[in-house]
Amino acid sequence: MTKTKITPEEALLYHLEPRPGKYEIVASTPMATQRDLSLAYSPGVAVPVQAIADAPETVYDYTVKGNMVAVVSNGTAILGMGNLGAMASKPVMEGKAVLFKRFADVNAIDIELDTENPDEIIQAVRLMGPTFGGINLEDIKAPECFIIEQRLKELMDIPVFHDDQHGTAVICAAGLINALELSGKKIEDCRIVLNGAGAAGIACLELLKTMGARHDNCIMCDTKGVIWQGRTEGMNQWKSAHAAKTDCRTLEEAMVGADVFLGVSAKGAVTPAMVASMAENPVIFAMANPDPEITPEEAHAVRADAIVATGRSDYPNQVNNVLGFPYLFRGALDIHARAINDEMKIACARALAALAREDVPDEVAMAYGRKLSFGRDYIIPTPFDPRLIYTIPPAVAKAGMDTGVARRPIIDLQGYELALKSRMDPTASILQGIHARAKAAQARMIFAEGDDPRVLRAAVAYQRAGMGKALVVGREHDVREKLEAAGLGDAVRELEVVNAANSRHMDAYKQFLYNRLQRGGFDSYDIQRLATRDRHVFSALMLAHGHGDGLVTGATRKSAYVMQLINHVFDAKASDGAVGVTALLHKGRIVLIADTLVHEWPEPEDLANIAIKSARVARNLGLEPRVAFVSFSTFGYPVSERAAKMGTASRVLDAMKVDFEYEGEMTVDVALNPAAMAQYPFCRLSGPANILVVPARHSASISIKLMQEMAGATVIGPILTGVSKPIQICSVNSTVNDILNMAVMAACKVG
Repeated sequence: MTKTKITPEEALLYHLEPRPGKYEIVASTPMATQRDLSLAYSPGVAVPVQAIADAPETVYDYTVKGNMVAVVSNGTAILGMGNLGAMASKPVMEGKAVLFKRFADVNAIDIELDTENPDEIIQAVRLMGPTFGGINLEDIKAPECFIIEQRLKELMDIPVFHDDQHGTAVICAAGLINALELSGKKIEDCRIVLNGAGAAGIACLELLKTMGARHDNCIMCDTKGVIWQGRTEGMNQWKSAHAAKTDCRTLEEAMVGADVFLGVSAKGAVTPAMVASMAENPVIFAMANPDPEITPEEAHAVRADAIVATGRSDYPNQVNNVLGFPYLFRGALDIHARAINDEMKIACARALAALAREDVPDEVAMAYGRKLSFGRDYIIPTPFDPRLIYTIPPAVAKAGMDTGVARRPIIDLQGYELALKSRMDPTASILQGIHARAKAAQARMIFAEGDDPRVLRAAVAYQRAGMGKALVVGREHDVREKLEAAGLGDAVRELEVVNAANSRHMDAYKQFLYNRLQRGGFDSYDIQRLATRDRHVFSALMLAHGHGDGLVTGATRKSAYVMQLINHVFDAKASDGAVGVTALLHKGRIVLIADTLVHEWPEPEDLANIAIKSARVARNLGLEPRVAFVSFSTFGYPVSERAAKMGTASRVLDAMKVDFEYEGEMTVDVALNPAAMAQYPFCRLSGPANILVVPARHSASISIKLMQEMAGATVIGPILTGVSKPIQICSVNSTVNDILNMAVMAACKVG
């Protein structure tokens, strides 16, 4: 699999723009009028204050406590970088906070404590207890992390969870359940060797022992070798608890005949010879980051029967904590849990293992660019599996209720699953899916406007993300100057700069263009000027001749002008069946609007064609199409000739017997709001529409720009569909990310 390259400049820019940091606080209640403010603060706020004082448990009803986690660190063990201090840990903790939100809709605030004194950390976190529904400890070095977590668990009546320990342990346990099933072994019979006696390693072994692994079958190693009963050097109380009765003194000796190896240590700690000495069907979890103890290639070279997992996303079987902590906290918060206990962790591991054995939905396989089915290369679910949000928290919640840590048990678990489904944000998984497909496609992408810094940065990002070759149309010295000004001077060597002035294909391009345009009033001089001086035409000619696989343009000129130029080379007019579809992403919803590019004033037959092309785009993106023909009229009232054509378009589709849902005409609120739609029980849509076909291009443009400017919606498009080659046309105010998204659409041949 192609590796992604991320440069320091890109990483800093990501954290700097559009504003410093990775999240912001947004009010969830109205804040517009004096009445709103009176309810939010004084005097209205006095009422819930008194209610909570009278009945403290109602704090979960009237405040955000029940969906708020503190991500706490002192920066003494940052991401394998070591002790860089509290301030330096803030980007990591902000990242953890947004992962909570992205994967499980849990609000989280990062708190960095500037002390290495465990007692001070314990006191600080304990005093903040009333604010939060749970505490996630992160990147605190051992052995202090053990002391802090244990004491806080004793002092606090909310879950305290050190993810570096227990998060890793849960995912490791989930993978091991399935690996042992595939290798036909039972955990109580396995010889397990663990290398790395830090927080994660000790937690992994403790959880596996709770699940049935025998103490005498488990050998723990650190930098000084095997931790054996009687050893005194480099020991502490946590290591001593796992000291084994054994004659082995080195990792190499311990590995002989071992069934399972768990590594949370360092790159290269395991040799091929050690793997060769293991028992049949060995299980190897080489979880050191960023580089594993041994790579899957090295392990499989000596043992084809090995099942291998790592911590990396570019290998199968990634042991990724994001599969655990968001859903553990989601389940714990939803029962107002007093703690996250071993039973809840084991329930999480078993639910993850069970999910990996189920049939994988097509959209998940599409996102990873390969067929996924339970087996040696798929023992752990993928982080972008949409089923995680509604399968893991119910298992955690049930275990919490069964073990008596729930303050507010969930009576209707089936209803709880449905509520969790509604929390899922489909937009991120859709974007992840098309990015993964683009990476698999490895398309040579033509970026037509090599004189624009945004386009150049998008081209660099496309290539460094491992999606394929970026071909930039421009002059080399100009490209170099602009990249250097953007702090990306080293990228010049990576990109392929294509200049029309010295193209060896120019004669063929001009002949092709002359053959197309000679009866349209273009003479040979016009052809010469178009082919050599207009980058949009030149780029389209490159694509038409197979000298690139996709084309992105439009960031510097109006889309109508660019479309006119593209039509010199391709058949991309309304009469050719071309359609423009724009995706709006906002607050976890995705809606496609069409036609946003080609049809000025479509007739009913055109509208039907637009619906068909839009449905195809929706399916390309992993959505099941539900089309609404929208207007200011709903099902015939008020009467208007302009609205009538939208209803006629629906009847045109009736005659065509298409394989997707559609209905209309209707107003936008009826199309998108289930309560408004329910007033029309005869409506054929099974849920809110995800494709809005609009009466004219001007109404499409107004709708999109209004959503973009007033609501802050993310806009991808217009996606040009119905053309023989992948061409995507950006808007002139596109950001670098917008241009990159359009390149990804072209690479995936969306449309």
